[in-house]
Amino acid sequence: MAQDKTSGDDAPATNDRTLGAESLKAFAHPLRMTLYAELQRRGPATASQLARALGESSGQTSYHLRQLERHGFVEDDPEHTGGRERWWRPVGFRLTDPELMRDPATERAAGAVIGQVIAERTATLTSWLEHLEPELADGVGQLSTSTMELTTQQADELTTELLDLIQRYSDAAKRRPRADGARRYRVYLDVVPLTVDLPEDAGDR
Repeated sequence: MAQDKTSGDDAPATNDRTLGAESLKAFAHPLRMTLYAELQRRGPATASQLARALGESSGQTSYHLRQLERHGFVEDDPEHTGGRERWWRPVGFRLTDPELMRDPATERAAGAVIGQVIAERTATLTSWLEHLEPELADGVGQLSTSTMELTTQQADELTTELLDLIQRYSDAAKRRPRADGARRYRVYLDVVPLTVDLPEDAGDR
């Protein structure tokens, strides 16, 4: 259903951990989701830096970062050690168990997390548009949409192949040193069924 992964020279960690009910409920807190999204956007940061960026107290951000750490969503950034404050980076996860959407005990939390992912996409793409510089030849970005008829199995195969491609680029980015002029890029992948009804003659094709 949803997955959060980032990579780069300051490489927020990624893994294939799938959320369970307890960790899902712990993550589905407005400030915790916002802290996680901010770490994805800006890279590693301290509780004080996040507090200033989000207009919160450092006590609040410190507490919720520790809760995120407890459930495996953030960890210490190995590039910043020995200072007075801890530097945090996000840890990737997947929300793929459909039972979490069906179970009354977790459906609200699952919906909140997916809603946060969608809201973050909207905010990032809106900011990209507001700062778009079309006169630049390189690095502007790309938006693409395709619609096709697929069986569930074919959709799963497409998703797996696309995720594998993204992971290869992500792993390569983490291995190489940061190049001059490198920027943080956000890569989105959404494969979702449309909710419109098929025409009555769809079975004739």
